[in-house]
Amino acid sequence: MSLQSLRLALSQPSTSVQLCLVGLAGGLISAFVIILFRWLLSLSHVFMLDGIGNYAALVPEYRLALPIVAVCFIIVVAKLTGFKHYRMGIPFVIHRVKQFYGHIPMRTTINQFFGGLFALASGFVVGKEGPTVHLAAWASHLVGHWLSAPFNSLRILAGCGIAAGISAAFNTPLAAVIFVMEVVLREYKVHIFIPVMLSAACGSVLTRAVFGDVSELSFLSFTPVPVQQLPFLVLMGIVIGVAASQFNRQLMWLMRLFRPVNMMGRLFIAAFVTGIAGYSMPQAMGAEFINVYHFINSEFTMQGLMLLLFVKFALAIVAIGLGVPGGIIGAVMVIGMLLGLLLMQLMQPIMPLMEQDMTTTYALLGLAGFLASVLHAPMAALTAAMELAASPQAVLPSIIVIVSAYVTAKQMCNNRSVFIQQLEYQGLPYTTSVIRDVLQQTGVMAMMKTDIKVFKFAADKALYDHLQEHPEQTLINQTSDHLSSCQIVELNVSLQENESALSMQDTQVLSQQHTLADVYDALQTRRQGAVIISGLDGKEICGVITWNMVHNYMQRQQH
Repeated sequence: MSLQSLRLALSQPSTSVQLCLVGLAGGLISAFVIILFRWLLSLSHVFMLDGIGNYAALVPEYRLALPIVAVCFIIVVAKLTGFKHYRMGIPFVIHRVKQFYGHIPMRTTINQFFGGLFALASGFVVGKEGPTVHLAAWASHLVGHWLSAPFNSLRILAGCGIAAGISAAFNTPLAAVIFVMEVVLREYKVHIFIPVMLSAACGSVLTRAVFGDVSELSFLSFTPVPVQQLPFLVLMGIVIGVAASQFNRQLMWLMRLFRPVNMMGRLFIAAFVTGIAGYSMPQAMGAEFINVYHFINSEFTMQGLMLLLFVKFALAIVAIGLGVPGGIIGAVMVIGMLLGLLLMQLMQPIMPLMEQDMTTTYALLGLAGFLASVLHAPMAALTAAMELAASPQAVLPSIIVIVSAYVTAKQMCNNRSVFIQQLEYQGLPYTTSVIRDVLQQTGVMAMMKTDIKVFKFAADKALYDHLQEHPEQTLINQTSDHLSSCQIVELNVSLQENESALSMQDTQVLSQQHTLADVYDALQTRRQGAVIISGLDGKEICGVITWNMVHNYMQRQQH
């Protein structure tokens, strides 16, 4: 199969073997990049802390200095790549997927790789999914760039990479698929679903081959919730919804408060706050799940749990709000688990007696509710809870907590997705019109008319005679060596006196990588004429798309 036939298949908005194979290739590369990132992160923890998240192994002075030293390295990397390229994380990826077909600049990727590594290794309360999504989207886009694939397939390819990356990071392939569809791409189409699922499975297989079958959250074993306790889960969800709304509100308040402060100042403030907290409370540092596991299995007190939750809550807001290069989801999951534990302890006096230890069950339910409310991604949260619990009995309690938390946050607290709020704060567009959404799904190669005839410097009589003999062909007259000088030649049907027998319209030139949305943008002002589709080298004419062809396509999509 030639590359040109591959590109033609990818330009179609339909499921195909070619699309699955290209998506799988993007998933493989993304998974390898994320596995390398995870391996380096684990290596740094073992080298500095003698274990993952073992901040207590450091003397207090080192815990105070560790975030400050990390910020120095983060600033050095940002200085080398250019401070204007300090844009990263899931909100930035959503913006690039929606507005630039998933293209991720190289310099921002360098910032994210090393900056995320330093931040996650030094005790900031941030998650690894921020670097994971950014790096995976960049890695998968390399495949599309190498193939010169149509732009409509590059968005799908970015989704494949992100799904593989999240699956490789958390070993939760199904939750990775739902996260991509619900949060990043924000659309459900079968031809997108299939390659994304395949890539997520690929990421999970590779991470299990390297790190083993055990997930970092496998300690969250699920014990069935008695029917008598189900009504109390509604109350639990309401409290979680309010807490999630406060988390988002305080995060955005802090971002606006420190907006006048430059990037270096914000990062050092976050480092000092994290270091001071870690000096006296090492378990408050980082967002590693293993520390939650150790805390659950310790003889913790109610006061100790409340203090740890409050400090984690504050440190996460400080780190994320002041621009530390990490993700929000890992921190939200840790806070959700601690909040679930606290609510279980608070509701025990009014709940029916528990015959079994349900500590990890309520931690899992708290994770699901808090994640759904902060991200406004209830399906992704429910799927994550199902995968982590590995039990169908987790579905009903998770639904009760997620629905009550989400509705409370959405309607009663007027809360919105933290990613959308961050995008609006940064001035990054993340939406397109309905027309563009539809037209971006199809590449020009799938629609262009290839039955064309090109004349160079032809006389009007030759053009007229050819149209008389071949009325079904599209005739192009090229008046110079550049494609920009091409005109579409048609018979003049105005029937006015003293008019030329031919009608000639100027054209614009687009490459075969573009989508119908780009054709629409080029022709919508006049609502007539045509666009010439050139090869990748810009020297040959591959086809033509007229305004009527685009208009007819949109009409078909409405029925």
